[in-house]
Amino acid sequence: MIKPLLKFLPVVLLSFLTFTAFCQTGAMPGADDKTKPDDKSDDATSSFKFGVSYLSNNVYMGRTDTATTPAIIPSIKYTFKFGLYFSGNLYYLPTKPKQKIDGGDLAAGYDGDISDDVSAGGSFTKYFFSSTSTQIASAISSTINGNINWDNDYLSPALNVDYNLNVQGINNDFLLSPAVAHDFIVVGVFGDADIFLISPTVTLNAGTQNFYDDYLTKKKLKSKRLTKAQTALLTKYEGQLGQFGILDYELSAPIEYKSGHFIFQLTPTYAVVQNQLPKQIAAQLSDQSAVFFVEVGVSLKF
Repeated sequence: MIKPLLKFLPVVLLSFLTFTAFCQTGAMPGADDKTKPDDKSDDATSSFKFGVSYLSNNVYMGRTDTATTPAIIPSIKYTFKFGLYFSGNLYYLPTKPKQKIDGGDLAAGYDGDISDDVSAGGSFTKYFFSSTSTQIASAISSTINGNINWDNDYLSPALNVDYNLNVQGINNDFLLSPAVAHDFIVVGVFGDADIFLISPTVTLNAGTQNFYDDYLTKKKLKSKRLTKAQTALLTKYEGQLGQFGILDYELSAPIEYKSGHFIFQLTPTYAVVQNQLPKQIAAQLSDQSAVFFVEVGVSLKF
């Protein structure tokens, strides 16, 4: 079922790219529906954006695999002037020996201003993962997202809410991510209209983690030989995955430089993991108490 969808997904993205290239009317959390700095615009015009980013490691809510899993993510996004948007991403894993296209997503959403300082949005994202995917979030079938942001001259708080619909047999997840940031903006770096922005951000991710149950039982520990004590401990741990709790704290500093139609982005993130696996079974999986990863990308926006 997944393989035909993965073969069809590039065609969908290419068709979308062709359509929006001819329909542009003015000046896209991997597959992230949170409002990014480059998506904020005072222009009441439609826009088309396409680009590619490199993610140094696949990390989801502080959870990661034992092996570092980098990804190259081409993306497209079309935003209408009234706030409705459509976007798509592909996940290409350069280090994977076979089936390097590991999945992708298609999303539709809306971002709008409630007042001069407050904005909010919502979206629905459908994910497509390979049956052999080792991504932590590969159990997620689709996500319903809502977010609200308050921009001010001091600290800008934001709240992101996700409801994940997981694959059959895995309970759904509710995730809550409050964050606070401060923007430093410099205009006219190399040209009069150039913009340099850095937004140091602190995020707390909390929620249930049923998505991790699929990763543990079906992908990582399926062929592992666990002792009777380890199996009992894992069973007890799995029973706690449906409980709401803190998953990680993240310190990040998104950096963006805009020059004309070009947007260059760099986002280093340091995640402090909470509610880790029990040490007796952690040797079979990643037991890092903290993980650092970087995303860098370039895009064109018209």
